[in-house]
Amino acid sequence: MKQSTDTEVCAKKGWRESPASLPDLFMKINEKFHNYFQLGSKLLVKNQHKFDTMKTITLGEKDSAKPWEVELDRQLQAWRENSYWVDQPPEIEVSVPKGSLCNLNAKLKIGLPPDAVFNIITDPDNRRVFKNIKEVISRRVVVDDGIRQVVEVEQAAIWKFLWWSGTISVHVVVAQCRRDHEVKFKQGKSGFMERFEGSWKIEPLFVDEQLCSPHKPKSWAEYETCSGGKGRLGSIVSLQQLIQPAIVPPPPISWYLRGITTRTTEMLMRDLLGEALRLRTVSDAASRQRTDANSDKKMEFLSNCSNDIKERWQKRRVEQWKRS
Repeated sequence: MKQSTDTEVCAKKGWRESPASLPDLFMKINEKFHNYFQLGSKLLVKNQHKFDTMKTITLGEKDSAKPWEVELDRQLQAWRENSYWVDQPPEIEVSVPKGSLCNLNAKLKIGLPPDAVFNIITDPDNRRVFKNIKEVISRRVVVDDGIRQVVEVEQAAIWKFLWWSGTISVHVVVAQCRRDHEVKFKQGKSGFMERFEGSWKIEPLFVDEQLCSPHKPKSWAEYETCSGGKGRLGSIVSLQQLIQPAIVPPPPISWYLRGITTRTTEMLMRDLLGEALRLRTVSDAASRQRTDANSDKKMEFLSNCSNDIKERWQKRRVEQWKRS
């Protein structure tokens, strides 16, 4: 039996093989987009329910000083002394597994230590960083043992592609582990998406590895030792996610949805780079401010010493004049 082509599938769904004009094609696409997202919204409303409680989580709030916080401060010190870093665009690969919309893998390097990047990703108020998050509808902590947290989150996310834009509500269960620098997420309830799952993985990047040449450090401890504490620690961030809507649309809608997903992921990564730049700038400015403050104190001390010497010499000359 002959397999159906994309053209036949489109024809069955009401798409014309050869549109009369380009405006007709865009009007048809716009109509299909509207119907598709309207159907997804109806499915979401049908299954939607609110959490009984709202609660936010702040990592490290149980203890005033965590070992990772002390270690992070030491790692950031190297960036305070040398904040030079050139951002590279993220690498994004998209595949289409059978029965799904897309499987997306993204990777980029960031000029901040893994713990600092982990803080950005897991921050309850990270919608100030990630501009595609319009609103956090609810947040509930299920498990929190200090190192590992499981959180239920419902967000209103913004999507944009070409001249189309809109919002979609996404409910996920997030498992985050600081020890492994890993964040896994999975859809919590059905609705617009049948499957939405993935993970963030943050690995160390030895930025100044040449300081250890010919030795190849395998851990932060080795790197810190062989670089004399001057080596900066960066991060290699990987994002993997599988997206499967409740109704997988035919082409060309599926093509546009993959474009939306890719564009949204790229925006996410660039927002992450922007926040890293902001933190490095703040750290560098704070370092210069401390240096200037220390310099001012030193000048004040030298000035006071000079005044003291002048006063002593003047006093000594007066005493000599009186004796004579």
